[in-house]
Amino acid sequence: MGAGHDHHTGDMNATAITKALALTATFMVAEVVGGLLTGSLALLSDAAHMMTDTAGLAIALAAIRIGARPADNRRTFGYKRFEILAAAFNALLLFGVAAYILYEGVQRFIEPPEVQSLPMMAIATGGLVVNLVAMRILNAGQSVSLNVKGAYLEVWSDMLGSIGVIAAAITIWLTGWTWVDPIVAIAIGLWVLPRTWVLLKETTNILLEGVPEGIDLDKVALELTSVAGVRNVHDLHVWALTNGMPSLAAHLVLTDGVDADVVRGAAANVLHDRFEIRHVTLQTESSDCRNSRDDHGLH
Repeated sequence: MGAGHDHHTGDMNATAITKALALTATFMVAEVVGGLLTGSLALLSDAAHMMTDTAGLAIALAAIRIGARPADNRRTFGYKRFEILAAAFNALLLFGVAAYILYEGVQRFIEPPEVQSLPMMAIATGGLVVNLVAMRILNAGQSVSLNVKGAYLEVWSDMLGSIGVIAAAITIWLTGWTWVDPIVAIAIGLWVLPRTWVLLKETTNILLEGVPEGIDLDKVALELTSVAGVRNVHDLHVWALTNGMPSLAAHLVLTDGVDADVVRGAAANVLHDRFEIRHVTLQTESSDCRNSRDDHGLH
């Protein structure tokens, strides 16, 4: 049941990303042409930003396709971790885009370019519409997949870029204040950075096999020791293969005379019901194996 659900979710995410990819790739070309025709560095900058969106979406789509491959003799856990690698790469890509926006903002502040504000505004408005549609397509999947979340954040940051370009174009058209353009660009870069950091932090934690967000290791240990027949818990590890797929391994020291299979089953049920941890490996012991390791000089 769980595998079928994951497969269905992966198919929905792939469909959503494919639609968003088609939209952004098409409009990226339009923005490049529009930027060249109007002489707008802002539009060309936004086109470069949308180009990273396109690349990020393509990577995210490839990650889902590869992640759907079944486990084999060399990848016994399958390929789902590839989604996290893609999300981490997208986060780094977003950092690069934010740095580029900040750099371009400073350059335009020093040397404000002459642009045709009305065509610039019209093209940026089209970009905004494309980004809003793409965000709506990706919204459902971004809450359950860090890979889709990375793609969503890229489109979201590009939407901010489009709004900034529109605001700058209107201001330049009404007042002639060209210095507004670099200020808006710098504000966009600063706005994107914190959210990119959150994504990178989440993906890095998974790659380092850290305890998944929302799971308290002390509470897990407490719940396991509360299971009837469990005297002690050690070598407790909780990690995630990918977003929403936590795993656990632990050694349970049992009280005398209990049925090990019954205790393991009860502990697994507790982990499933309290923490939604389904992939569990539990080793039962009549005495703490750490003591025997120490006695034999094994560390």
